[in-house]
Amino acid sequence: MITRSIYIGNPAYLKLKDEQMYIMEPESGQMKGKVPVEDLGLLMLDHFQITISHQLIQRMMGNNVVVVSCDAHHLPHGIMLPLHGHTEFSDRIKDQMEASEPLKKQLWKQTIECKIENQKEVLRRLGNYYEPMIDYRNNVKSGDLTNMEGIAAQHYWKYLISLDFLRQRFGDSPNQFFNFGYSVLRSIVARAIVETGLLPVLGIFHKNKYNPYCLADDMMEPYRPFVDWLVMDWLTRNPETEDLTKEFKAHILQIATKDVKIDDKTRPLMVAVKTTVSSLYKCYTGEKRQISYPELI
Repeated sequence: MITRSIYIGNPAYLKLKDEQMYIMEPESGQMKGKVPVEDLGLLMLDHFQITISHQLIQRMMGNNVVVVSCDAHHLPHGIMLPLHGHTEFSDRIKDQMEASEPLKKQLWKQTIECKIENQKEVLRRLGNYYEPMIDYRNNVKSGDLTNMEGIAAQHYWKYLISLDFLRQRFGDSPNQFFNFGYSVLRSIVARAIVETGLLPVLGIFHKNKYNPYCLADDMMEPYRPFVDWLVMDWLTRNPETEDLTKEFKAHILQIATKDVKIDDKTRPLMVAVKTTVSSLYKCYTGEKRQISYPELI
């Protein structure tokens, strides 16, 4: 089922009534809108005067809704997910933990190949210099031992933005636009991981004792170019802005319903992410040998 991504950036009181999330104006008590909880996929809260009832939180957790909380800089600061989202939770965790290192290295190779391919496609569609990306993709080894991901990234960002652009989490503009988009994407991927019955902390490549979402960071790699495409579309139409406006955030939240091609079918990105994570689990069990990853369409 296609779910909705809701952004709330004003004072509001959110409560559950008739199996729907009611959005109320705090002072007047006037209803500003309502959304069936079963239609929700992602809820972003971006104001310090938002109050949410515990009953609504519980119902959203039961429906695998990811709740994203933003900080004083209006950037995603934390996410709330259910502890488990699958009836076979313990069995699936066992399969995840028993995945061999050779298998994980092959899965990471597939992940980087797809990421570079989608980056190449972004450059090509923008009319930028993309040809070296083909060789980078074809030279990815098991576990990406030769760091083709990093080499491709240097070329990609140079020709996506400018020759002197540095892609950094706390870097100069337009880094902030990409950072916001990746935070939204990470939340969508984490939701799919929990819904599939896997632990977000156990990655196939990323291993950081301070990172509770290593697997989400792995699985989102081939999806990053979809964020890049949306950001570049925004920057083309708004070349002077450096602010994370409400309009920009609404533009990025469209990513959940943007069409992608996966397994030769056209699906909304949020559905495709679930397909990707489900295929990862099948690789853990030996049912599949390839992760299903998306293509730009």
